[in-house]
Amino acid sequence: MNIDIIIVLSILFLGFILFLLEYFTIDVTALIILSCFFGLGYLTPSEAVSGFSNPAVITIGLLFILSSAIQKTGLLEYLVVTINRLLQSSRGLGMAVYYFTVSIASALINNTAIVAIFMPVTIRLAHRYQISPSKMLIPLSYAAILGGTLTLVGTSTNLLVNSIYMSYEGVEPLGMFEFFRYGIIILIIGTIYLLIVAPKLIPSRTVTSSLTKSYHLGGYLTEMRIKKGSALVGKSCLDRSINHNYDVTVLDIIRDKNHIVNNIRRTILKEGDILFVRGTLENFIRMKEVESITLLTDEKLTQAELEQEDNELVECLLTDDSDLVGKSLMSTNFRQVFGAFILAIRREGDIIRKKIAHMQLHAFDTLLVYGPAKKISTLSDRGDFIVLGKVEARLQKDRFWWVSIYVVLISIFFASIGYVPILKGAFISVVILLCLKIITAQESYQSIHWQVIILIAALIPIGIVLQSTGTADWIGNNISRFIYLFSISWQPYVLLATIYFITMILTEISSNVATAIIMVPIAISVSGQIGLESRPFVFAVAFAASASFITPIGYQTNLMVYGPGGYKFSDYIRVGLPLSLLLFLTAVIILPNIWSF
Repeated sequence: MNIDIIIVLSILFLGFILFLLEYFTIDVTALIILSCFFGLGYLTPSEAVSGFSNPAVITIGLLFILSSAIQKTGLLEYLVVTINRLLQSSRGLGMAVYYFTVSIASALINNTAIVAIFMPVTIRLAHRYQISPSKMLIPLSYAAILGGTLTLVGTSTNLLVNSIYMSYEGVEPLGMFEFFRYGIIILIIGTIYLLIVAPKLIPSRTVTSSLTKSYHLGGYLTEMRIKKGSALVGKSCLDRSINHNYDVTVLDIIRDKNHIVNNIRRTILKEGDILFVRGTLENFIRMKEVESITLLTDEKLTQAELEQEDNELVECLLTDDSDLVGKSLMSTNFRQVFGAFILAIRREGDIIRKKIAHMQLHAFDTLLVYGPAKKISTLSDRGDFIVLGKVEARLQKDRFWWVSIYVVLISIFFASIGYVPILKGAFISVVILLCLKIITAQESYQSIHWQVIILIAALIPIGIVLQSTGTADWIGNNISRFIYLFSISWQPYVLLATIYFITMILTEISSNVATAIIMVPIAISVSGQIGLESRPFVFAVAFAASASFITPIGYQTNLMVYGPGGYKFSDYIRVGLPLSLLLFLTAVIILPNIWSF
């Protein structure tokens, strides 16, 4: 081992630690790794930025736009809700069809977009089946992951693996539906597991009856009546600095049986007004004593009481490309900008109810939002939120709405028969949608998950470093020494198991993209040293890098359902570890029968 290999491995180890600790966002971590290699001279300027011109990166960006165009039609929600109406007599059959539909959709559209579309549908189905949404949200993520392995475009990992593989001379590209030959097998196995085994392993973390019960808000929502002689009479909440002095938020004002929901902070209060408030018992008592008001302790608000007049109480998932990520509710002036209140935040299994105004928001936080129905309905239109539990199961028949569906299907069909590369097909399809004004230029820019694009583009040059410094060959030599301990007949299977297992573990603790970029050159190097065909090992990397079921941080869809499901980290281990081991054994047995050594 020379000094260059030591430095490369040290930087990669640092990168894995940063991915695991999440001290920086994943795209910033990727840029840190890239800058280290670039600054130390392991990359030329053109090599350092080569990822931004990589066909896989551009294709992924275009597929984000096409996915958004399909999502805009409402076709997928309409199909799923319609199908489930026909299957109401059988919950088991309905869930089987639902998971299978999610998987097939993920094979054609980015699986992150699929989970975003189907989370509200899943919660609605959980309510219909009278089970906790947590019983269905992890399976939703797993079904989308399994479906993404069916085709080249189902997940960015497959596109990236193909791009790296194509950089080697004398290899055939991975076919559009070549993944399907093995993907359909693990999809069937995985779906059976999700229907029979997973429900027994996943605890009921969230309740279906009431959001106030789910967030344990009984003691945090109550009513106060302004009595004669109160300091609040003739003053506004802003005049008395209610929020600042007591950390109590006034949600509504009831005056003569009428609800006042607009401009609450500046409304002049009167004797007899009833205030709907959020806070803590200690702060309620302090406010009662200072402001001389009556605390109606026996009238804690339920969801039904909150949803009076035109108000709604809903859960919203903060998307990873929202401008609110990294900011606090106070700094964003959330109440004035969105016309609604945040009552609580669910993050990584914890429910946060105190001092949330100053908390920094994270991607995929689940927010309990209360406000007028019109304001709530506009939240998802901004692209900052996914409103959970609310589904419009109807086609959005705008002008030329059907073109989005046809251009996606046609481009995938021509790519599958090798007539048009997927990059060309996706590019032409996006231009057609723009020309017909089915999507606007602004909508297309907003639909691209730039964090994912930066992450992949920044990590692609790692493959160049692994090859140019001899690191891939050095790792391959060490793996080869281990493989040579077995008989010749067993060596290919042991190597396949080793490559798959290492990839499976790495993808759980870091980015699946980083894992694929590192493992593809190693798989090609070690298979070449032993004299085996590289293709089965490259497919092993592709499938193992996507098979992230054990932790919520390994795959973005797992993280998306973390908050809405109210899960704990251990829930993923409990339900994901058996599935991962089952698919590991399946890969070792089946993959060599599809792609021979």
